[in-house]
Amino acid sequence: MNSPQFTAEPSPSDADPYPVPYDVIIAGCGPTGAMLAAELRLHDVRVLVLEKETEPAPFVRIVGLHIRSLELMAMRGLLDRVLEHGRRRPAAGFFAGISKPAPEGLDSAHAYLLGIPHPVIVRLLEEHAVQLGAQVRRGCAVAGFEQDDEGVTVDLADGERLRARYLVGCDGGRSAVRKLLGVGFPGEPSRTETLMGEMEVGVPQEEVAAKVAEIGETNKRFWLRPFGGGAYSVVVPAAGVGDRAEPPTLQDFKQQLRAIAGTDFGVHSPRWLSRFGDATRLAERYRVGRVLLAGDAAHIHPPTGGQGLNLGVQDAFNLGWKLAAQIRGWAPEALLDTYQTERRPVAEDVLDNTRAQMELHSTEPGPQALRRLLTELMDIDEVNRRLIEKIAAIDIRYDFGDGPDLLGRRLRDIEVKQGHLYGLLHHGRGLLLDRTAHLTVGGWSDRVDHRADPTAALDVPCLLLRPDGHVAWIGDDQQDLDAHLSRWFGKPAN
Repeated sequence: MNSPQFTAEPSPSDADPYPVPYDVIIAGCGPTGAMLAAELRLHDVRVLVLEKETEPAPFVRIVGLHIRSLELMAMRGLLDRVLEHGRRRPAAGFFAGISKPAPEGLDSAHAYLLGIPHPVIVRLLEEHAVQLGAQVRRGCAVAGFEQDDEGVTVDLADGERLRARYLVGCDGGRSAVRKLLGVGFPGEPSRTETLMGEMEVGVPQEEVAAKVAEIGETNKRFWLRPFGGGAYSVVVPAAGVGDRAEPPTLQDFKQQLRAIAGTDFGVHSPRWLSRFGDATRLAERYRVGRVLLAGDAAHIHPPTGGQGLNLGVQDAFNLGWKLAAQIRGWAPEALLDTYQTERRPVAEDVLDNTRAQMELHSTEPGPQALRRLLTELMDIDEVNRRLIEKIAAIDIRYDFGDGPDLLGRRLRDIEVKQGHLYGLLHHGRGLLLDRTAHLTVGGWSDRVDHRADPTAALDVPCLLLRPDGHVAWIGDDQQDLDAHLSRWFGKPAN
């Protein structure tokens, strides 16, 4: 397909405000798709989310929200709702399962991991999007699409045709949108596979714990953990790489448990059974014209470190305001292209650190020796901190040009006159935090809020935050500020 470069489009206030029924169609209503829909609705973008499954997944898998994702939830007023359904854990032991305490003084007001059932976080984000006005249709699979200079025509599997200005594929690692778009997905296929399920056991808990502790010394892909209600979460290496479309059987679990532990623990009454591999792939492009990719549709990697869901949600947070700006007509030239230039390198880094972690999971002598060496090095605070910040995604610095180290980084939830910083970001707008009380956002006031606060806990006079919480400018000069407002938020309103 052709990939024309688009600049600002007519906003809904122009003479022909609704040339197509939807501004954006999102394929996939997982965490990435639901978060993106909500972010777009903050800017009054007309959104339709298509989900091919008619019902949520029947099994419960616990996922972890890392520090940066918790900060994003706080920025949109969702954190309290999410915390009600999760369980806090220390921000430690993420990298290859190497057990080290959390570093002191992590730069966040939300320095912990939140374990939460996957169906619950999906439901909460979908409810958030729907409350903001997004439409969600289940049982709708994308079968094809065509794009032109004005929009995208989407063909559904049942023959229905829909029209939107943009299409975003958030439809997982086997993304139909990516395949139809013809975007390459290079990387490595699965070399190993792991069985995962939830079932009951037939031996005492003490016996299970003792055997898991023994084997876990060298095999980090093996565990049985009490899940509640008499059930256990069971993870065990598979005998080989099979067809992921075919779920494993209880007999597969018994066979592998006996091979590794010498006993199958009397497992029975499975609630669900699944498998995952260690395939690692990254889309060559995140955008072709009016079609974009986010989440697992753009990148897949092993689940070690628990970064997948977080990476996708953070993609959505980066893309949402930029795509909304394009649709509303105030996006600066090439703003939408910064989605790929900022987020694809982040995914590359995640893929590399998961590759490294998978090597450290190997039971071979070489990787085991390397694991012992890294375990020693992580006793050094700077090493432990660096790895935790990497997994938790609070070390990211986008390249905004020369400037202080804070430029391009996210800002923690500092105290301000109105309470806390993230409470000022619920509406997805930019924010000028002004300790001098002498600056103004002028003609950008429809896109950027201004808070004059001499008491703000900052080491700089003023800063400009993008809607995703990254620092876009630092200084105290109005002319310089205006230039950066234009860079990120387009021309001022007349």
